[in-house]
Amino acid sequence: MELPERIGDYTVERELGAGGMGTVYLARSRGGRTVAVKVASPELAADPHFRARFRAEVDAARRVGGFHTAQVVDADPDAAAPWLATAYIAGPTLSGLLAAQGPMDEARLRLLGAALAEALQAIHSCGLIHRDLKPGNIIMADDGPRVLDFGIARALESTRLTSTGAAFGTPGFLAPEQAQGLEVGAAADVFALGAVLVAAAGGDAFGEGTPVMLMYRAVHEPPDLSAVPEGLRPVVAACLAKDPAQRPTPKGLLDLFAPDTAVQEPTPDAAGYTPTMPAPPAVSAAPTQTARRAAAATAAPAAVPAGKRRVRLAATVAGSLVVLGGAGYGVYASAAANSDGSFPKARYELTTPDTMAAGAYERDEEHPLSPDPEPDNTGQRDSTHLSATYAGTGKAPGFKKVTVYGSFGRYKNPEEHRDGLIRAMTVTGSENVSEPPTTISVPGSDVEFRCTTVDQQTVCAWGDDNTTVAIAFTPTGALELAAKETSKIRDDMRTPITPQP
Repeated sequence: MELPERIGDYTVERELGAGGMGTVYLARSRGGRTVAVKVASPELAADPHFRARFRAEVDAARRVGGFHTAQVVDADPDAAAPWLATAYIAGPTLSGLLAAQGPMDEARLRLLGAALAEALQAIHSCGLIHRDLKPGNIIMADDGPRVLDFGIARALESTRLTSTGAAFGTPGFLAPEQAQGLEVGAAADVFALGAVLVAAAGGDAFGEGTPVMLMYRAVHEPPDLSAVPEGLRPVVAACLAKDPAQRPTPKGLLDLFAPDTAVQEPTPDAAGYTPTMPAPPAVSAAPTQTARRAAAATAAPAAVPAGKRRVRLAATVAGSLVVLGGAGYGVYASAAANSDGSFPKARYELTTPDTMAAGAYERDEEHPLSPDPEPDNTGQRDSTHLSATYAGTGKAPGFKKVTVYGSFGRYKNPEEHRDGLIRAMTVTGSENVSEPPTTISVPGSDVEFRCTTVDQQTVCAWGDDNTTVAIAFTPTGALELAAKETSKIRDDMRTPITPQP
């Protein structure tokens, strides 16, 4: 693409890069100041929702100061291609620095954490939420880290929600509430900060794999903190708490990362371990879900009834999906809550048979673990999750691989879970959704299926009285064909629950 000569009053010198918003250029003001100018793509420029949100976010972003951000200096939301100019910060991105120099030690991680906490404090004080903090959005300048692209993500998110029903962000750094399409607050940025520190230590908080796998683990699995120095693990674990209310604030993080400059009162929470910093005040003495899951992972697997194969997602299972089961990630509900009569009785459970759809698919990979229970919340009770992958046997109509992810329990609205699975499949960071999900009725089936195509997969999902499943078919195929195959698989996976005497 030909380089534009000018953008507003700025003379363009060269292209710096391109991304989800559009193209970024290095430019110079009439007085000789260098700036980074981000120009919206033609698709975004044509979207009135983006323009309206962009204008509001730019107004707020202009107010952000602090030592650790790239200040917004100019913008034109009404231009043919809306643009935003920020002070140009020379230096590599954090991701580039890590690739060149390797992981950071504890001292450097503390400095990075404090700088990012200070940046988030400045951003949040202006009523903004970054929503896409990651190593690629952090410039390692000579005078310390600088956070880029605040004030932009929400405009992009507004457009993405309008067009596809998906959230915006980068899997691996997305907070559980973001991955689920729930309301996002400042705590989501703290979660991302925790994931950034894990990456800076040389690890991956939620492993590697497809974007959907990363989001699943962010919602359901404890983070992998093995690369993080032991003295920093308590605070990083607090940042990565599933429940937003249990994450520390940026101000609290400053006290934790830079304790020598903070005035702090002794806290009883610090008595549980001997770290090099105080325990995060936002973490209660009661075990968090992250701690419970970590403990469960080291416990002996529970016995699995003969003939039943209940599996959940493990690190090597590809293409699994995220369940949107509600906003609750606190302690498990009491027995009294479990007896809530507003939740219908469960009549079926899910299994993963050796073959499905009259032998069209054979299970070729599984990780049998103990059942994976989810915490009760306002929308679900007694929910258990499973996943498995199947290979086409040649009898399948063009599908070479099938990935199944599902849950069974008691749900007030199982169709919400179904639609959540579809939404989760469209959050890939670079998604290409061919069309909105389509509702398809299959002759002989008593449920409706919702199907769509995203990237290289066709996805169908169902939600009946107490089972919810999404199935990714590879390669893509006609939605109607995928819905018919999903109906056959549903018949094979659902097993009536034998009433207890």
